[in-house]
Amino acid sequence: MKILGVETSCDETAVAVVESGRKVLSNIVVSQIKEHNKYGGVVPEIASRRHTEWIGIAAKNALSEAGIRFEDIDAVAVTYAPGLIGALLIGVGFAKGLCYSLKKSLIPVHHLEGHIASLYISHPNLTPPFTVLVASGGHSHLIEVKDYTEFKTIGRAVDDAAGEAFDKVARKLGLGYPGGPAISKIASFGNP
Repeated sequence: MKILGVETSCDETAVAVVESGRKVLSNIVVSQIKEHNKYGGVVPEIASRRHTEWIGIAAKNALSEAGIRFEDIDAVAVTYAPGLIGALLIGVGFAKGLCYSLKKSLIPVHHLEGHIASLYISHPNLTPPFTVLVASGGHSHLIEVKDYTEFKTIGRAVDDAAGEAFDKVARKLGLGYPGGPAISKIASFGNP
């Protein structure tokens, strides 16, 4: 089974082809970091407009890299929440249109569950149950993974997520955006 995955929850347009759940045939990511950097963070309206410009191109490139055609996919998976509403709507609209025109199934994916599922690709022998800390831009959640589709949130940040905190600290230090990679880079030169 070949699935076309679409991710537009924030400022990156990502489209991939995955076969049999764990084999990545292609992974196209169009970053908007340079554009948002001048504002010190993501501007939702700009992110949405860029998704509109790039999603079709990213999908064609993902299929080309995988060596398949749109007709060869079995389903389309798309991030539906959480994220920037405008950005999400671009991805969901694209995925729904594709499924309608190709008569394929649509698989809605929760953004945090997508982060967890990515672990199965980077760690092929990983199987539930396990506990994971999902710390991305706007989210910091400790999650118990009971089974592949069964999750329990154990705890979460109640104010700023780890990624937001990194961005704020980096801004104060004059390191630019995004903060995580900038802080990681200077931390590597620190005194442990």
